[in-house]
Amino acid sequence: MKKLIVGAAASIVLMSSIVYAQQPPLIDRQLFFGEVQIAGAQISPDGQWISFLKPYKGVRNIWVKKAGEPFDKARPLSGEKTRPVGGYFWSRNSKYVLYSQDNAGDENFNVYAIDPTAPADEKTGLPVTRALTDLKGIRTIIYAAPKAKPDLLYIGLNDRDKRWHDLYELHLSTGEKKLVRQNTERISGWDFDNNGDLRLAARTNQAGDTEILSVATDGFKQIYSCNVLEQCFAVAFTPDNKLAYLITNKGALNFIELQTIDPASGATTKVESDPEGRVDLQGLVTSRLDHRILFTLYEDDRARLYFHDKEFEKEYHWLQSKLPGKEIALGSPSDDENTWILNAYNDREPGETYMWDRKAKTLALQFRIREEIPRNALSEMKPYHYKSSDGLDIPAYLTLPKGLPTKNLPLIVFPHGGPWGRDSFRYDTFAQYLANRGYAVLQPNFRASTGYGKKFLNAGNGEWGRKMQDDLTWGVKALVADGTADPKRVGIAGGSYGGYATLAGVAFTPDLYAAAFAIVAPSNLITLLDAIPPYWEAQRKQMYTRMADPNTPAGKELLIAESPLTKAKAIVTPLVVVQGKNDPRVNIRESNQIVAAVRDNGKPVEYLVAPDEGHGFARPINNLAMVTTMEAFFAKYLSGRYQQDVPADVAERLKVLIVDPKTVNGDVTLKGSPAEAIK
Repeated sequence: MKKLIVGAAASIVLMSSIVYAQQPPLIDRQLFFGEVQIAGAQISPDGQWISFLKPYKGVRNIWVKKAGEPFDKARPLSGEKTRPVGGYFWSRNSKYVLYSQDNAGDENFNVYAIDPTAPADEKTGLPVTRALTDLKGIRTIIYAAPKAKPDLLYIGLNDRDKRWHDLYELHLSTGEKKLVRQNTERISGWDFDNNGDLRLAARTNQAGDTEILSVATDGFKQIYSCNVLEQCFAVAFTPDNKLAYLITNKGALNFIELQTIDPASGATTKVESDPEGRVDLQGLVTSRLDHRILFTLYEDDRARLYFHDKEFEKEYHWLQSKLPGKEIALGSPSDDENTWILNAYNDREPGETYMWDRKAKTLALQFRIREEIPRNALSEMKPYHYKSSDGLDIPAYLTLPKGLPTKNLPLIVFPHGGPWGRDSFRYDTFAQYLANRGYAVLQPNFRASTGYGKKFLNAGNGEWGRKMQDDLTWGVKALVADGTADPKRVGIAGGSYGGYATLAGVAFTPDLYAAAFAIVAPSNLITLLDAIPPYWEAQRKQMYTRMADPNTPAGKELLIAESPLTKAKAIVTPLVVVQGKNDPRVNIRESNQIVAAVRDNGKPVEYLVAPDEGHGFARPINNLAMVTTMEAFFAKYLSGRYQQDVPADVAERLKVLIVDPKTVNGDVTLKGSPAEAIK
């Protein structure tokens, strides 16, 4: 197989040498997907420390240095040996660095603490890492780290009932846990005020509606509600703690807006909605000092900020003058809000990390994320709008390969996961990687994507594989019609819902795509909903409402019709399926079923399974193995460029991940067609 791919790729290069000479050189896939060498900087609340993520013994871990020291004086804190640290944060008193970690992607997280001033252990050379929750098969949720109570975390544990999390106080200094509230009332979230006092709770009732409750010592009082297809939740409290800030699109509202709500009476007052009337409120940033709103954020084709603090607005515009053409993401500030860590990025800049001193008016570059990637070889990401099958406007992003004419290009459609999420203007690793290989990349925010209002979101209800799929198909049609895309060289790839859309694309529109690469992809919506984790109980009714209820005849019929497994015999497109063995969201049987069905139909299918991953790959070596397969696969069927050399460690890892489809048990015990099996 390897010889065939290499030979095909070599012939492609020879045939297209004149065109390819205009393109930037191939960027080594290691630079895109290998372990990031430095990222994730934060300043401690007291301003004394800078922490960041960097490999230690080959695995991404937490490092720390004094704020005034150079980076070569930094030392490692955590000592994870296999699974990289994905994120971390400082305790409010700057005494501990905290992070959570699961076991091989099973999403049962525990919380760990490290004292950055502690001496290194003689055996490990690192300070001791304390497990604050050391539980097996239990998922820990962090609800709050109140500034007014710096030794406390408020956490949720589902050790009593896997569906619902009881509320605990966790003392960082001792690890002592104290039960605050036993969750017997379907509470899905807890909200604490600026003093760290419990004030509100969110309950999901049997119908899937959200009820916002005022919390008292003797129970709850409902003060607000919204239905299963609406959103409402508290995000912060006003500086005087009298009111909470409420995010809502209840009733006649189409776009999510910001209101205040009185925890005593439930009275609400509008604060702000999108001044342009185009998109939902994305979020707000408040001051750590006095809790006033600094600005609100709306995400259209590009981000828009609206300032509530005039002085901070002036300072932000000063930052923009120093970082022209860049989006600015404000990271962690010191408690006095004089020193900030911020990240400047755009579509061709993975990120520049700066330290901003507000009083001194200085901006000091700390490091560049993935500095080895040549920025001048990357491609522009452009907003792209088109009409779907029913005339609905679909906002998307289009990344075109640099150095090639915008004509008759191979195209890869890359739908996002969720599906209740969205793509945004940013540096996108997959888009840049594929564009560097010569592909146009379309990332559609299909109906059911968030951020574009309730009507757009709800337009996806009951439309998996139907109009949601049309939103991808009509994107291809638009790019073919304007001459951008070659209709014979269109591929599709994606993860989670994007993986489902990949399978649906080749099952329901078998003539559209020439190659498909499905990552952690649901294939059978009946078994998908049957296997959702118990801690998703609060979202179960919403999923049934937005997809279909498998407990009703009509709902079951719709889910069967929308399952790619039902139409597996229609799949003729070459297919690669990728799965994490420990995935709690999309169980491995989702991939086993579709691989077995396509195999039994005599069509080409390849299968990768990572034994140490869950819903998506966290380990760089697994990602490198996956994209090495992806690159060769698309080069073979879509005639893009291909980096032929494969490092020895990646080649060895591929031996572990590759599964012979002949050995796969489809886990379908009923005889007959796939449609009959999933009934």
